[in-house]
Parts: sequence; structure tokens; C-alpha cells
Amino acid sequence: MGKLDGNRVVITGAASGLGRALALAMARRGCRIGIVDVDTEGAEETLEMVMRNGGSGEIYELDVRVVMDWEAMADHFFRSWGGVDVLVNNAGVVAVGHVGDIPIENWEWIFSINFWGMVYGCHTFIPRMKAQGCGHIVNVASAAGLLCLLEMAPYNTTKAAVIALSETLRSELAPFKIAVTAVCPMFFNTHLLDGMKYTDEFESDFAHATFAYARMTADEVAQDVVKAVEKKRLYAIPQLSGRVLWSLKRMNPAFYHGGMAFLNRYSIGRPLFMWLARKGLIQ
Repeated sequence: MGKLDGNRVVITGAASGLGRALALAMARRGCRIGIVDVDTEGAEETLEMVMRNGGSGEIYELDVRVVMDWEAMADHFFRSWGGVDVLVNNAGVVAVGHVGDIPIENWEWIFSINFWGMVYGCHTFIPRMKAQGCGHIVNVASAAGLLCLLEMAPYNTTKAAVIALSETLRSELAPFKIAVTAVCPMFFNTHLLDGMKYTDEFESDFAHATFAYARMTADEVAQDVVKAVEKKRLYAIPQLSGRVLWSLKRMNPAFYHGGMAFLNRYSIGRPLFMWLARKGLIQ
């Protein structure tokens, strides 16, 4: 029996992509899944797949940007299910570009979902988990929050904030038997780019190339996340490339950022990163 077997799990952004893959991975462990999304049609498809994979669950329509809706959603699941074992804060969007070129409304949009959506989830679920005496918070961040790649400032910043939030909570919640995991994948193919906001065509082309040539699937990332949750690991970094680059940055931050600056200063960065993306080496 795995540690997640039969758990009650609420997942935001579960109508597609990694959220759906996580719902299916946990359904195979017999979990009860709260499929939370604004896309109710996609959520219906996820629920059908969950049922076929040995799980059960229900759909809850939620805009993660509205804190009062979070309160209502948390009340619903804790009351009707008698508690929630795992909250997966997964809903996210992408906005990229050079700082100064990115419209302020794009910053506000991405923060409202990637950052405030995570804060609202933690704010509403943690007191209830404390009252029940246990729980697990899974915040889906990104390796972008660890590595701070070029032309990705809005996305990098929101994901770095989610990692900082998760690290803080890991210590704060230890006395209450509530574990925390920050998920930090590199690029892999999901529907994340469907609503992507960008400032020039290279940024869109690069992002789509990384997804098209990525070697790891959403299902494989989900399996790694499930293992991290079962082992109560703080970080889940599924791809080797992410773990290697993060290690290099931690060992010598000046060298890492100096290298990035050199590539950008001499116009090497864009062609190099596009070549790496098309070879499946940034994943």
C-alpha cells in the first residue's frame, strides 16, 4: 500500500496538462480527487478518466483569483469529505518578455494566478489542515523559479515566490504534521502555452520548441511528483537537466549568472537556447 492510497486530494487546474496527469496518477492509487478548474468541460473529461483509472471524485468550478471562492471551496470539501489530505496548487499561466517591454497588465495577470492563487490556496486550506491534525500542500512552481532564465521575468518571479512560500511553510507547518512539496519541473509538453502572453515571436517559438522536443511527458512528471509527496520531499525536480543546472547555480552563483550575461551580451543566447531546445536538451 502506497502512502497516498485512498487519500482525499484537491487539485487546481486539473482539467488538462499536469493537473490532469496528477489526478490520474493519484486515481491509480485509489484516491478521491477534487477536480478544480474554470474549464468545466475539460474537468468532466478528467473525471471520466479518473473513474476509469480506479479513482473517484467530483468537479468544483473555481477561479483561483477569487479568495472568497477559495473559502467556499475549502468549506465544501472539508465538510462533505470530512477532510482533505492533499492540496495541489497547480493552476498556472505564462507571460514572458523583457522587463520594460512586458505590459504591466501581463504582470498583474500572471501574479493573480501563479502567485495569489497559491497564496489563497494555502491561506484557506492550512487552518483546516491544522484543525484536522495533518495534511500535505503541493505547490507547483517551476525550475524557472530556481534558474531565472532570460526573457522570462514575470514567470520566473512568480515561480520563485512560490518556492520561497513553500520553503517557509515547510518549517512553519512542521509542528502540525503538514508536509510541503514544491514542484520544479523543466519544460515538458502540457497545455500551459495555450494562453501564453509574449512580446516577440522568438519567445513564442522558443517556448513551443521546448515543449515540442521535450523528452519527459506530463505523466512521467506526475509520477515523480507522487513519489516526492509519498516521501515528503520538499523539492520535486523531475528532470536531470534541472537538477544539474540548479546544482551549478548553487555552487557558484556568480559564474552561473555571469555566463548567462555573457551569452546575452554577445547575442549568443537566443540561437544557442533555440538549438538546445530543438535537440531536446532543455527539458
